[in-house]
Amino acid sequence: MIARLLAFLAVLYGLGFALFAVTLGTPADAETPKVDAIVAITGGKGRIEHAVELMAEGRAKRLLIAGADPSVRKADLVRRLHAPRQLFECCVDLGSESVDTRSNAEEAKRWLERRRYKSVRLVTSDWHMRRARYEFNRHLDDDIEIIPDAVRTEPNFMTLFAEYNKYVLRRLSVWLDI
Repeated sequence: MIARLLAFLAVLYGLGFALFAVTLGTPADAETPKVDAIVAITGGKGRIEHAVELMAEGRAKRLLIAGADPSVRKADLVRRLHAPRQLFECCVDLGSESVDTRSNAEEAKRWLERRRYKSVRLVTSDWHMRRARYEFNRHLDDDIEIIPDAVRTEPNFMTLFAEYNKYVLRRLSVWLDI
C-alpha cells in the first residue's frame, strides 16, 4: 500500500513538473491597458530592461525595481541601460528591502499602498512568474489588479527543476502553515 502511494505521488510530481515546464508565464498583450505601477523583480536577464522600456512608452505612472542591491544607484542603471535620466529621476524607485520572492511581494505591497495604486504590471522571467504571481496574489489586497508580464527566456532543465521545487515547497508551506 505504501509503495503504491509513493509511486502515485512520484507520478503526480512528475506530471506536475511537466505541466509546469510547458505552461510558463507569457508576455502581456500589446493592447494591455496602462496601469498605475510596474513592479520588476530583480534576478533575471531582461526584467529591468523590459520594465524601463514600458515606462518609456508611458504604460504606467511609476516603476518599482524590487530586490535591488542597496549599493545600486539610479545613475548606475541609467548608464547601464542607456535610459533617460529624467525617467529615473521622476518615476523609478529602487526597492532594496526584499531578498526573495515573498519579500518582493511584501515590499511591493507597502509601496503600492503608500501610493494608493490599484493596478500593477508584474514583470519577471517566464519561469519565475507562477511563483511570483502566487506570492503577489497572497500579499496584495483583492482590489489591486495584477497583470502578469513575463520576460521570455530559454531556461535550462535545472532552472525549471529548481523553480518547480521552490513553487511546490512554497505552496506546501503555506498549506501546512509553516
